[in-house]
Amino acid sequence: MEKTIKRIGVLTSGGDSPGMNAAVRAVVRTAVAYGIECVGIRRGWQGLITSDFVQLDAASVGHILSRGGTILYTARSEDFMSEKGRKKAVATCKMLGLEAIVAIGGDGTFRGALELSRLGIPVVGVPATIDNDIGCTNYTIGFDTACNTAIECIDRLRDTMQSHERCSVVEVMGRNAGFLALYVGIAIGATAVLVPERELDFEHDVVERIRNARLAGSTHFMVVVAEGAGSAVEIGKMIHEAIGIEPRVTVLGHIQRGGSPNARDRETATRMGYFAVKALAEGRGNLIIGTRGGDIVETPIEEALNMKKHLQMDRYTVLETMSVSLAPRH
Repeated sequence: MEKTIKRIGVLTSGGDSPGMNAAVRAVVRTAVAYGIECVGIRRGWQGLITSDFVQLDAASVGHILSRGGTILYTARSEDFMSEKGRKKAVATCKMLGLEAIVAIGGDGTFRGALELSRLGIPVVGVPATIDNDIGCTNYTIGFDTACNTAIECIDRLRDTMQSHERCSVVEVMGRNAGFLALYVGIAIGATAVLVPERELDFEHDVVERIRNARLAGSTHFMVVVAEGAGSAVEIGKMIHEAIGIEPRVTVLGHIQRGGSPNARDRETATRMGYFAVKALAEGRGNLIIGTRGGDIVETPIEEALNMKKHLQMDRYTVLETMSVSLAPRH
């Protein structure tokens, strides 16, 4: 293998997601295979400003494949948003001899990567976010594990809702994107799913679905709400006022980010980490690694940040069809 660079840095930034450690492991071990030294930057872009680092080798990442979270920690950095902060980050790169950076995270991470690349430090991004909302890739690390965590929690809630003949309103993550809520909603057979991409018609989207389900014989109802579509607490109050039933509200919160990554996230993270280092070793930088149709693809960072990922409304149609099937026949 031809060695084109001597030393790279790797960092995780933004919200953590299951599989980040698997990506870090892949970056480090691929770098070792190419004869490249790897330095871990702790606490994201802030760590690059403050020179918070740790040297990594094959042995140091030997037992992190199955661990949730990130051994490099993660943080949001207001300092990096300023020109002064970014110049400090470049100074750290020069001081440590870092010739390139692999940045693992989401949209905010990649916007930081673009700014750093404009200052002459090549960066390759690896998409890791449970929201699955990065436009240049079909899949982001952590999404599948987060979905399965939410499904397991909701299945447990369903057991008690069935026992007490109640309505449950569950809030899942998804501030600007409803991919998680919709995927989970289909998987658990939700009565209704509310997502930020779709304007809420409360009477049609919630009330009528609960009524139809009750008329068809159901005595328990499950409403899934993406956090960006509204407060589950408020939705619960609205249901109580409209129908008279008193829902139980559960906010899953950060439990969705934790836990050991599943097979899909471990495998995807490993491949993405490998191809990120391979690109740098072959002289390609300032891009984001992604997947399309199961294949690894590369997209220039600036182009990638202008790409939008739209919620697949055919999935919403599937959800509605499954719910409509409960409607009584006249």
